[in-house]
Amino acid sequence: MIIDDEPLAQTVIETYIQRVSYLSLVAKCENAVDAFDVFQNESIDLIFCDIQMPQITGIEFVKSLKQAPHVIFTTAYSEYAIEGFNVDAVDYLLKPVAFDRFLRSVQKVKHLLSVESPSAAKVEAPVNHLFVKEDYKLVKINHSDILYIEGMKDYVKIYAAQKMIITHITMKRLEELLPLNSFYRSHKSFIVRLDAINSINGNEIEIINKSKIPIGVKYRDGLMGVLKNIN
Repeated sequence: MIIDDEPLAQTVIETYIQRVSYLSLVAKCENAVDAFDVFQNESIDLIFCDIQMPQITGIEFVKSLKQAPHVIFTTAYSEYAIEGFNVDAVDYLLKPVAFDRFLRSVQKVKHLLSVESPSAAKVEAPVNHLFVKEDYKLVKINHSDILYIEGMKDYVKIYAAQKMIITHITMKRLEELLPLNSFYRSHKSFIVRLDAINSINGNEIEIINKSKIPIGVKYRDGLMGVLKNIN
């Protein structure tokens, strides 16, 4: 759940959540009062909570919960860090929040949840490729060969360095299979490999092979934030 009275801050965190396969956004609230209502009806494992909010601060809200879930505070004011950790917050993110910093925080929460419930933990082996069905065979595609992917309802076109493959899979499933730190969904119909981007001009991405793909309005801020934090 996101609790923040700033719409832009909510949007940034929501965009980041959409990129992480093991996160699911249950609710967005502008204040702690609305958040109380959500807690009565939903099971929440993690809160992204602003600190300075009207009526009740984020810290006051967390202290008021009998069984608080894991909390990651998000705020523009670094002076609240110590107070935030005093209520057992998992982490403290300073706005504007960078995606890599966000990802490190949620990975901490994932680890904590797996320790608390070992049976729910997933064994994840690092891979650098995926297999997709082409005609009547499975084809291996290295992540490093993929330039970008175009969605067409239940099919996708995977544009690799030397060829293009059409396969029956959804964009959502592909997002789950591809590594978060290498690929980004720039548009509802496009996923791009980040280091295959040659340039960005307005709402258009030029790929290193000179192909051009669009940037969707709701994906732009997240994409620019990720690109700014690539070393």
